[in-house]
Amino acid sequence: MGNTFYGGCLLNRYCVLFLLISLGFTYGDVSYSVAEEMKRGSVVGNIAKDLGLGISTLSSRKARIDTDGNDKRYCDINLSTGDLIVAERIDRESLCGKKATCVLKEELVLENPLELQRISIHVKDINDNAPEFSEDLISFQIRESAVKGARFSLTEAHDADIGTNAVQSYNLQTNEHFTINVDAGVSGRKHPELVLVKELDREQEKELKLVLTALDGGSPQKSGTAVIHVTVLDANDNAPVFMLF
Repeated sequence: MGNTFYGGCLLNRYCVLFLLISLGFTYGDVSYSVAEEMKRGSVVGNIAKDLGLGISTLSSRKARIDTDGNDKRYCDINLSTGDLIVAERIDRESLCGKKATCVLKEELVLENPLELQRISIHVKDINDNAPEFSEDLISFQIRESAVKGARFSLTEAHDADIGTNAVQSYNLQTNEHFTINVDAGVSGRKHPELVLVKELDREQEKELKLVLTALDGGSPQKSGTAVIHVTVLDANDNAPVFMLF
């Protein structure tokens, strides 16, 4: 079956492009960078100035912001000033999770003639989440015969933020038996380990409770804590003693 012609135009993508241009349907592109969690009404940028549009043009051509694949319209346009403003709360973690980049796509629509200007809004992470442990209490049972240097893997803390705003380090409450070691994996995640530096003695201490703190690298810095509960198990380290009467 051959190609179909209409009005002398081949109905393929080239003809469609020609018809759109003839109707005044054009595309532009403008980019902005904005921090997440900005207040509603905050100015992102002056889109009228950036696109070379007069303020009167915005009203006469019924300028509006449309979303591109989003249920919410995160930005709006102030027709009196030409400012692109925040219309809805922008939460980077909800929109993009742990992705390295987070971009909102919206469009400025102008009528008479129809014109679309693409808007890319790069959402920057802020330190709005603190590290959290999945459990408030981390329990271990360790025999008093455990040797110095023995390692015990700890539960990681998780932080919804990315980069330096994510978990950067761990601290352990000062004590004589344990220290903390942090192993950075290939992925960059920090894996904490409890390291025995002095042998345990159940006869002297049956249990230990230590506070483990996870810290992020944001400013101001945020932290989260969990309690490590170590139960010291008995080992056969004492010979029987006969009592003489």
